[in-house]
Amino acid sequence: MGLQVTDKYYKHIPERVVNINGTTIMWDILVITGQTVLANRIDIILHDKKEKTRLLIAIAIPDDSNVNTKEAEKLNKNKDLEIEVSRMWKVRTKVCLL
Repeated sequence: MGLQVTDKYYKHIPERVVNINGTTIMWDILVITGQTVLANRIDIILHDKKEKTRLLIAIAIPDDSNVNTKEAEKLNKNKDLEIEVSRMWKVRTKVCLL
C-alpha cells in the first residue's frame, strides 16, 4: 500500500491513523459502538471508503496446538463487533485473523 517503514522493522513506530488512496488504516484504536467502548480491541482496521468496506484484523500468536481454538475464540469474540460496525457505519464488515 506504499507505507513508509524503517530498515529495521523492530524500530518502526507506525502512525495510528494513515490515509492512502481512499483507504484508512488504523491500529491500536478503541472501537466505540453506540455507547460502549470495547476494552479488548481489534488490532488493525482497514476502511475502504470507495468500496464501503471495513476489515477488522485480529492478531493472535498461539502455540501450534492451540491454533484452531484461538481462531474460534477470536471469531466468536468479535462477531458482535462485526455486526455492530456494519449496522452503525453502513459498510460491509469482516473479521480477519492473522
